Amino acid sequence: MTVGDVTTEGPQTVPGRSAGAAVEKYLHVRRLTDLLASRLSAEDQVPQSMTAASPAAWHRAHTTWFFEEFVLGRLPGYSSPEPVFRFLFNSYYEAVGPRQPRPQRGLITRPSVAEIGDFRARVDDAVVAALEAGRVDDRGLELLELGRHHEQQHQELMLMDAKHLFSHNPTDPVYVHRSADPVAAAPGETDWLVVVEGVAQVGALDPADGFSYDNERPRHRVWIPDGQVATRQVTVADWKEFMADGGYARPELWLSDGWAAVQDEGWDAPGYWRREDGVGVSASAGTAGAPAADGEWTTFTLSGRRPVVDAEPVCHVSFYEADAYARWAGARLPTEFEWEVATAGWEIRDELDPDRCHPQPATDRTIGGVWEWTASAYLPYPGFVTEEGAAGEYNGKFMSDQHVLRGGSALTPAGHTRPTYRNFFPASSRWAATGLRLAR
Repeated sequence: MTVGDVTTEGPQTVPGRSAGAAVEKYLHVRRLTDLLASRLSAEDQVPQSMTAASPAAWHRAHTTWFFEEFVLGRLPGYSSPEPVFRFLFNSYYEAVGPRQPRPQRGLITRPSVAEIGDFRARVDDAVVAALEAGRVDDRGLELLELGRHHEQQHQELMLMDAKHLFSHNPTDPVYVHRSADPVAAAPGETDWLVVVEGVAQVGALDPADGFSYDNERPRHRVWIPDGQVATRQVTVADWKEFMADGGYARPELWLSDGWAAVQDEGWDAPGYWRREDGVGVSASAGTAGAPAADGEWTTFTLSGRRPVVDAEPVCHVSFYEADAYARWAGARLPTEFEWEVATAGWEIRDELDPDRCHPQPATDRTIGGVWEWTASAYLPYPGFVTEEGAAGEYNGKFMSDQHVLRGGSALTPAGHTRPTYRNFFPASSRWAATGLRLAR
């Protein structure tokens, strides 16, 4: 049998690996992408709302191209029937070749959304056939696993990017309908976990002990000073106090670049927040139960525009805002190493629920709901080694002018969050699901 120009005769078993398990894990991730995309119209999937965001159709095609390029492309005799896709859907892999400029991804109206669906189905058939025939070697299986985690990252990005796109539509579109949450009291005073001074081991263990990206390795020793880390995230109620005390109007709280961003961008609240004045309030605000009252802050969500909820972790704040808030609170942001040591053993909760796509109220000694800014620059660990081949461009080339975030968000697919995960964004980023917890 031939699927996508891959001959599947003459199976060669891969010792110690279960083809059935590999197929099911692969298809599980691919099905979730299809589910998330099914709630977007074809028209929703093509526009690009800013350079940092990508169209949903492009996300669907790029993750498929990754498997074709790095897994199927290793198989003898394989050739893509759509070679132009290598140009259209390569993201930033210089070793692979030229690509569509990132700011112009929204101009790719051909192939159509339906044709991208056909592309996904064709590659899925070819990958499954190759796995079942035992034609994927150990390195190919490693790249398949990398590709699965890569697609989970893009599932989160696809939702963040769709939210940013919808937020520019004056009708405040609804991606997923959900009922209003029960009223939850805002958490009380912050509790603090004492971090004892000493040497700690941080980072991921050998990949044989479970998947990790190259930027999480190698595990190594760091010195942790005496300190305390908050047991819960900063909430909407906390942030309102910062705003009421003139937090966005006090330059002494801000880093220089942060204060410049406040002035240039006109920030006076987290991303997607808006104070309602009773004029032009969107109809979708009513999907939360009651419409927003005059003077009330609302936020745009994937379920439309709704009143902000005091008990939820604050979301869509930049590193600059997180740093300014910490200074206002008489605290600071934890380093990524303090964060990893302090949160060891805490429950991972509030990962992606496709029928919610929004954070739950903040709770003690848990991680999830929002990514948490740390004080750490995104730099390589001692002894860092990139993945071999073109896949080595996955993380290491971005270790400049980025800040580390830890944890996960309500848009992070289940099973993708782990204590050693190092997310990273530029300091001014606000469209990602980003919040914070304090240290001192």
